[in-house]
Amino acid sequence: MRGNTTLDEVLLHGLPAEEFARIEAILGRSPNPVELGIFAAMWSEHCSYKSSKVWLKTLPSNGHQVICGPGENAGVVDIGGGEAVVFKMESHNHPSFIEPFQGAATGVGGILRDVFTMGARPVALLDSLRFGAPEDARTRYLLGQVVAGIGFYGNCVGVPTVGGECGFDPAYNGNILVNAMCVGLARSDRIFYSKASGAGNLVVYLGAKTGRDGIHGATMASAEFGAEPGAQRPAVQVGDPFTEKLLLEACLELMERGAILAIQDMGAAGLTSSAVEMAGKGGLGIELDLDRVPLRESGMSAYEIMLSESQERMLMILSPQKESEARRIFEKWELDFAVVGRLTEKGRLLLRFAGEVTADIPIGPLVGEAPFYRRPLLSRALEPEIDPGALPQRDPLLSLERLLGSPDLSSKRWIWEQYDHLVQGNTVKRPGGDAAVIRVSPSGKALALASDSTPRYCRADPFRGGMQAVAESWRNLSAVGALPLALTDCLNFGNPERPEVMGEFAGAVEGMGEACRALDYPVVSGNVSFYNETEGKAILPTPVIGGVGLLADAARAVDLALKGEGHALFLLGDSRGHLGASLYLAVVEGQKAGPPPQVDLAREKRNGDFVRKEIASGSIVACHDLADGGFLVALAEMAIAGGVGAVLDPFPPELTPTQFLFGEDQGRYLVEIAKPEAFAAAAAAAGVSASRVATTRGAALTLPGGDAISIAALKERNEAWVKEFMSEG
Repeated sequence: MRGNTTLDEVLLHGLPAEEFARIEAILGRSPNPVELGIFAAMWSEHCSYKSSKVWLKTLPSNGHQVICGPGENAGVVDIGGGEAVVFKMESHNHPSFIEPFQGAATGVGGILRDVFTMGARPVALLDSLRFGAPEDARTRYLLGQVVAGIGFYGNCVGVPTVGGECGFDPAYNGNILVNAMCVGLARSDRIFYSKASGAGNLVVYLGAKTGRDGIHGATMASAEFGAEPGAQRPAVQVGDPFTEKLLLEACLELMERGAILAIQDMGAAGLTSSAVEMAGKGGLGIELDLDRVPLRESGMSAYEIMLSESQERMLMILSPQKESEARRIFEKWELDFAVVGRLTEKGRLLLRFAGEVTADIPIGPLVGEAPFYRRPLLSRALEPEIDPGALPQRDPLLSLERLLGSPDLSSKRWIWEQYDHLVQGNTVKRPGGDAAVIRVSPSGKALALASDSTPRYCRADPFRGGMQAVAESWRNLSAVGALPLALTDCLNFGNPERPEVMGEFAGAVEGMGEACRALDYPVVSGNVSFYNETEGKAILPTPVIGGVGLLADAARAVDLALKGEGHALFLLGDSRGHLGASLYLAVVEGQKAGPPPQVDLAREKRNGDFVRKEIASGSIVACHDLADGGFLVALAEMAIAGGVGAVLDPFPPELTPTQFLFGEDQGRYLVEIAKPEAFAAAAAAAGVSASRVATTRGAALTLPGGDAISIAALKERNEAWVKEFMSEG
């Protein structure tokens, strides 16, 4: 089995000379093209995490509620009563920039499979989207096609898309971000894993047929774009949500019968990664007969079969005694079921095709000796603090209108109304609030779900930005009354071989870890997406946090909508008027300056615990966490959601009006209270700063001097931008 690999083939696969030399040393010879492709896929950044795992290991992943942390298809957390929540977030950035409809659609399909592979029925989807500047020529097209792809796949499979976020910045002009999150429910005593066991057991191929779509997908996701990213269009997969639905139901039916020994989604690197990872985790070998793999196209080579990323496929380990039962179930669902190999004790990946051995590789080194880099890193100095006194004094209501009508803060109703967010009939709190709420039990038990990131903070200070992303996720869950359980992440960065990018990544992960430990909010799954840049221009550092929280009773959940006249509005948390890296500074003043706000994790914990307690008692009737745009934006969003106005109390004298109204200090909530005296006493007893700032009244927001703007005008301004942008041209 001597190889005949050329230098051009090595370069095509993105392998550095030292990695190729390591492969030759492992094999004792030069690899043939099939073996080279397998090594390149398994040692790619996308599959091996070779630049990130030294930092990922520092994140906390344990907790009394954690059943399964990182390393499997998805994380698993106990929610009591014999039930578990299974969830993960992943990126599909490069494919979605090249072919936005299919890239986004197959991103949804892949994350669904990650969850139901574990034995869970998917109950919710979320997404986090980042696009380039609105004036960029491709932004409108990309936004429309990505949203259409997400809606198409999720709607057809019948899983509600209940939340997410969408932002714009010129840094994403050449590399958009499409991160998808899926949440499922499973029995806590029936979780399925990918670790293969039992030499002699069958390796079974399930689902759709294999085609040529998606070849080189893993290696494409591990390289930055050049001038013509469209040239990589063949590496984008094509999805079929109707086949995915059949695959989901067939897998769950077989799982109910306890027949499956191990199962793995064929995701990045397709049959290669699923076969190698399953055998590697079990310390076994695997032999595959590629002539038995169901093919969609004639004339496919062994290389193409092993590296295809065709969608809606799984690999399963099954005992021979269960073959007929499993085959009957999959044939009932009209899906391919093919025994393509067996597990062995030899510890090698052996491939046969057309009567020849086409690959013979030791699995241990393939999975255990992937390169491991501690990349050099460079940390930027913090920018000086903003002097609020140097900012011009502007009309607060005109500034509010500009903020609410800006691309980042404008209502994303146009987006989420294209998603079916009510299918399955369990959506309690719909998109548009701090967190979605999904009922998961007849008793009323519910999950709260949110996705969060503030890339402009991470640009200014990756450490604070990573910390803030975790804290905001924790706040968003607390703001609806849910106890935050755990998180998944999707860490989107530029080229890790550049020290400044590695500095951003390391700083963000360190900040995330500190927040997770302080808030008892472990990381149970996630994804790293590097090389998000085009011709050397990187995206903003964008760590996205997907949070999951638990409510004992969905009926106790609150939302941000103001509920009635004459209620008191309290601002919880300390206001120092921080304007550095704020949205006010960017939108109104056109500046990107200053460090992001400090995150006091002890105060975050104290304030969030108090908010959840008061929501559970019924004293808080509406709640909204303060984030982008600060206090006045949060109040406007609450007023728009409820159709109820408010009259503001005098501003605190120690802050300028701009600082008080638009500062982005962390750890704060705005709450609506029907019985203010009792609430103020409870806050004082809990050591929580609580200031009465307004009273609900009328149909306008009225400032202390009498200036006012109607809620109708604010709503019109807030909902106009996306609709108008997508209707242009």
